[in-house]
Amino acid sequence: MIINKVKYLIVFIFFFTFITKSHSLEPNIFVQSTVNRASQILSENTSKETKIEELKKVALDTVDIRGIGFYTLGKFRKNLSDEQKQNYSELFKEYFLKSFSSRLAEYSNPKIDVQSQEKLSDTYTIVSSILVATSERPEVKIQWRVYTKDPDKPLIRDLIIEGLSLARTQKEEFSSIIQSNDGDIQALFSSLKKFINN
Repeated sequence: MIINKVKYLIVFIFFFTFITKSHSLEPNIFVQSTVNRASQILSENTSKETKIEELKKVALDTVDIRGIGFYTLGKFRKNLSDEQKQNYSELFKEYFLKSFSSRLAEYSNPKIDVQSQEKLSDTYTIVSSILVATSERPEVKIQWRVYTKDPDKPLIRDLIIEGLSLARTQKEEFSSIIQSNDGDIQALFSSLKKFINN
C-alpha cells in the first residue's frame, strides 16, 4: 500500500512537472504567434480604426510597455518622484499604443518568418526573423528582444530592425527633448500629451 502511494506520488509529480513545462512558451513560437495574430488583423476587411483597436490589444498582451517606457527614460528616471513615474508610465503607454498601432495599420498583411533564436541569459532571448520581400519592398531583417523572466509570459522589450534598436532610438529622442529643455521632465510629458491628443 505504501509502495503504491509512493508510485502515485512520483507519477503525480512527473505529470505536474510536465504540465508546468508544457505551458512555458518558447520565444520563437511566441514571436511567430504574435506576428501571425497581427497579420490576421491586417488582412481582415475592416476599417483602419478597427484594426488599430485590435492591434492595441495585441501590444497590451505581448509587449512590456512599462519596461520599455522606463528604459527610454534612461538616467532621468532616478530623479522622478513616485507621482511623476506613475504619470509618465500612463502617458508612455498611451503614446506607445497609438504610435505602434497607427504605424502598423498602414501595412497590408506583412509576412514575417521567424528563423532562429539565441538565448542570451535566463531573462533574455533574441529571436531573428525576416519581413518577407514583396514587389513593393525589400526583405527586412528584424530581431526581437524577448524578456523571459516569466517563461509562461514572455514579453517583447525591443525590436532591432536592420541593426537599429527602436528602444534605443526612442531613448535618444526622449533624452534630446529633456536636455534641450534644461532637464525639465515636464517638457517630455507635454510632448507625449501633444502626440496622444493629435
